[in-house]
Amino acid sequence: MNRFIMALTASMMTASLAMADVTEADLANDAASTGDVLTNGMGRHLQRHSPLDMLNKENVKNLVPAWAFSLGGEKQRGQETQPIIHDGVMYITGSYSRMYALDVKTGKELWQYDARLPEGILPCCDVVNRGAAIYGDKIYFGTLDARIVALNKDTGDVVWNKKIADYKAGYSYTAAPLIVDGLIITGNSGGEFGIVGEVQARDTETGDLVWTRPVIEGHMGTLNGEESTMTGTLNATWPGDMWKTGGGATWLGGSYDADTDTLVFGTGNPAPWNSHLRNAGTPTEGNKGDNLYAASRIGIDPKTGEIKWHFQTTPREGWDYDGTNEVVAYENRAGEKRYATADRNGYFYVLNREDGAFVRGVPFVKDISWSSGLDDTGRPIFVEENRPGDPAAAADGKKGEVIFASPSFLGGKNWMPMAHSPTTGLFYVPSNEWGMDIWNEPISYKKGAAYLGAGFTIKPNYEDHIGSLKAIDPDTGELKWEFKNEAPLWGGVMTTAGGLVFTGTPEGEFIAFDDETGEKLWSFQTGSGVIGQPVTWEQDGEQYVTVISGWGGAVPLWGGEVAKKVNYLNQGGLLWTFRLPKQLASIE
Repeated sequence: MNRFIMALTASMMTASLAMADVTEADLANDAASTGDVLTNGMGRHLQRHSPLDMLNKENVKNLVPAWAFSLGGEKQRGQETQPIIHDGVMYITGSYSRMYALDVKTGKELWQYDARLPEGILPCCDVVNRGAAIYGDKIYFGTLDARIVALNKDTGDVVWNKKIADYKAGYSYTAAPLIVDGLIITGNSGGEFGIVGEVQARDTETGDLVWTRPVIEGHMGTLNGEESTMTGTLNATWPGDMWKTGGGATWLGGSYDADTDTLVFGTGNPAPWNSHLRNAGTPTEGNKGDNLYAASRIGIDPKTGEIKWHFQTTPREGWDYDGTNEVVAYENRAGEKRYATADRNGYFYVLNREDGAFVRGVPFVKDISWSSGLDDTGRPIFVEENRPGDPAAAADGKKGEVIFASPSFLGGKNWMPMAHSPTTGLFYVPSNEWGMDIWNEPISYKKGAAYLGAGFTIKPNYEDHIGSLKAIDPDTGELKWEFKNEAPLWGGVMTTAGGLVFTGTPEGEFIAFDDETGEKLWSFQTGSGVIGQPVTWEQDGEQYVTVISGWGGAVPLWGGEVAKKVNYLNQGGLLWTFRLPKQLASIE
């Protein structure tokens, strides 16, 4: 009898802990709702803007810590997550493919899930994870061995666990998934291993594949378990069989434009880096040798996986200028529907939302060397002498001519998401001013081995700063203000209707800026580098802000001379939550 009472009591407790399911309508309304954060990007258009204005320019100085949560243990490394908040619970992911559910009021851990990672995983750029997706009664995230996991959001129990790709071939997955109309959409990572970029859509209930869309020409898509259409036209822009290991990883989560019913994904660098190999014997007039659809932005039909349009930011790419940077849907001051994206190659692009057509492009970093500008279609005007040399033309055939290129392969902007403010009309872009010595080398594909065909050393371009948070007017390309930082910026940005811009630095500062002037209004030392993504929400009539602190990511691993410059920075793993107390909200 006692056992029955105990079991009944446990069952009642579980039922009382169960929370409301998340609907498609909830996800669609995420940008406007203030009591939760349900999508990566604080809205599937990725504007990273909150309509909350309790916290503003006058009272942000009264923002104080509410609680902190340690990810604990030895599994620190880079922490790049964006929290998801729903019905009193905050969900975060951590390095080494972990997930935590926390009480949003106290920071108390409710449950933790650790993925069982196999030996031999091949993450290129640290063991990071950038966040989760929530829908129905489940919370979803990807793992470093290229899997997608669905957990019960109330208990952390595994509902299903599906393979995205073969980790032994170099595939991994670190982005936050995207959910649209009951489908969970994922990309893939691993561009340095000769993988093939692909977007996949699964049923959120079962994890079963609905469609797949490879992003390199010549590969076949699928729909409902059957072959659908080929991506592009075989050998239109790729020589021989090189398309079979063509790269183009879709390693950031995409965005969703509800107005045009379009998924928008960026695609990474073609493989290998040595562009002379990829274009051998291929004329360069027209689009021959462009290696579609690598280093591009692609519009995809969310129901079928068919490609609607593409825009290639760096054709004939030869510097590792991935095109995976996020694409943000917005309306300009004239009410025109546009996309904005800041590319690794150093250019800020505005595109038409109906067809992805080029509207304008401007440099957002200072010293672009590989291109002298963009033509009226958005195609770069190459400076051929600033392309890494062909090893086949070298006397020893082992190392092509070394050139200096700017920006470096880590980009004018890397993965770290920018933010838009509908109030100011500006974009706030976390950028870096750095270059590299780069050269090409012979290379052949081997499964699971690095497939670069290049060597490099990253160098700062300026003595006083590398990082630069820039406020950019997308209508004119004008730089409105700039905040310079000694170390590279590697964290996400958030704006609010209170006139604030939040971001963090590798030195550990979490900062609020005036969105019009760039004046620093508030800061807090978190104890480790901030490379995560801040969010804000309303709770019990007060505004809260959360960001994770934990230095790592690609810079310490790939940064060359820059990595030496920041090797004093400490790792961490601490989630900070701040609040503006009611009694201080009106005190200036």
